[in-house]
Amino acid sequence: MSSILTTGVVQAAEPTPEDWFDAGRQTVIDAEHLNPNERRAKNVILFVGDGMGVSTITASRIYDGQQKGGHGEENSLSFEKFPYLALSKTYSVDQQTPDSAPTMTAMVTGVKTIGDSISVDQDVEHSEPDANKINANALKTILEKAKEQGLSVGVVSTARITHATPAATYAHTSNRDWEGDSDKPAGATVPDIASQLVDFDIDGGINVALGGGRTRFIPKTATDPEYGVAGKRKDGRDLTAEWVSKHQNAQYVWNKDQFNAIDPKTTDHLLGLFEPSHVHYEADRVAHDKAGEPSLTEMTVKALDILKKNKKGYFLMVEGGRIDHAHHSGNAYRALTDTQQLAAAVQTAAEKTSAKDTLIIVTADHSHVFTIGGYPQRGNPILGLTQGVGSDLPDVDLLGLPYTTLNYANGTGYTGKSDLQPEGSKSFNATDGSWSSGSEGHNPKSFEPATGRPTLTNDLVQNSNYLQEAIIPLAAETHAAEDVAIFARGPKAHLFHGVMEQNVIYHVMARALGFDKHGSGKGAGK
Repeated sequence: MSSILTTGVVQAAEPTPEDWFDAGRQTVIDAEHLNPNERRAKNVILFVGDGMGVSTITASRIYDGQQKGGHGEENSLSFEKFPYLALSKTYSVDQQTPDSAPTMTAMVTGVKTIGDSISVDQDVEHSEPDANKINANALKTILEKAKEQGLSVGVVSTARITHATPAATYAHTSNRDWEGDSDKPAGATVPDIASQLVDFDIDGGINVALGGGRTRFIPKTATDPEYGVAGKRKDGRDLTAEWVSKHQNAQYVWNKDQFNAIDPKTTDHLLGLFEPSHVHYEADRVAHDKAGEPSLTEMTVKALDILKKNKKGYFLMVEGGRIDHAHHSGNAYRALTDTQQLAAAVQTAAEKTSAKDTLIIVTADHSHVFTIGGYPQRGNPILGLTQGVGSDLPDVDLLGLPYTTLNYANGTGYTGKSDLQPEGSKSFNATDGSWSSGSEGHNPKSFEPATGRPTLTNDLVQNSNYLQEAIIPLAAETHAAEDVAIFARGPKAHLFHGVMEQNVIYHVMARALGFDKHGSGKGAGK
């Protein structure tokens, strides 16, 4: 049985009026002592919380703080302490609300493009099969430019390593879904994304690639070593074996023990694929992974230890990819705990590097239709029922029914009857990522059929598998169009300011690394 997450309102010492005033004053004093770092960056680390909108950050901050024993609202995630901040406009060339392919393309190439496109410009039609047209309109990525300058490069994700966000750093294609050769239509000559990762040949190839997606790398005649499912490649290539054979000091790993055994001092190229598809949510990783897999923080540390051997520097992209997937499932708990893990990875990276020579950026590709509402009292459990100041009972709606602070505008948590779902609350299935009606210990038939809204209890809504209520019934919750945040520290971090187009992120990284022709800084790390 899944655990109940929290019970009751968390109590913590309350600051005095003098404490509030002094803390605010100190913040201003600290800001007066900020000095922009005009140096050239030796290293750049780009963290992307896929789907990590501002509401997700706020809810995760509160959840994290409550897990630590505080009210929650006063807490800060690691990257919220970075000194520079901006907002990013996420629309693509043809989408008001975007998907991850054009948004990540904008961040790593400096150019906005159309939906589903991976590092090709807007002149390439969707699902264009001709490799010549793809090559003619390919956009060079910051990872490719880093390799051309002799830097080491790495890509880390909790999604499939061929998924849209990580793929945009190294691949070029007109359809994000062409992750393996069996995903492409007949006659398409553009290489699949998995093969582009292994065939990447600039200055010796990619140094580190860690994530999920094994089946796109092994042939159909091979069996996955962990679950016994067949591979998906129809061309017969074993890309995992090719990775080891084509690179010097190269290793391929697929489980935690193998990963832990990797010595960064003797490994220059590491491919780690820990699941046939996406890796597990952080909340499920230990209990549900058959052979064990590293956390996002552990993958980040291993990547940094390999990349930092290069005296010229490195570029590393780290994605918390499953924040997005949890939101699509309508499960706030896993979205918040995966955001919590991303913040831990950022904290570790900040501790392992110096702000003098390493630019760290934390942002999102897009947001989700995820809301924080009602008038809950301070310290009210963020995953619980909304309870107002001075009340002993949960707040109720016009039907006299309690409701939660966190909700979705659309998705699988719709509690009324639809063509897809029966009436009543819905729960998440951690085994396969699906939803089902009812929750442990609760019979959906007991809910009021006249309203479609159930009588919620804290035991129900604070269960880790509960799906928050949604207004519009959809098979999956959708992205949202509002701006997302950019947090930064290190060389050139001060260039992030105001409300910016998303493609500006690339140009800040390029300026910091000295890749743009208009300026290269004053010397790396000096």
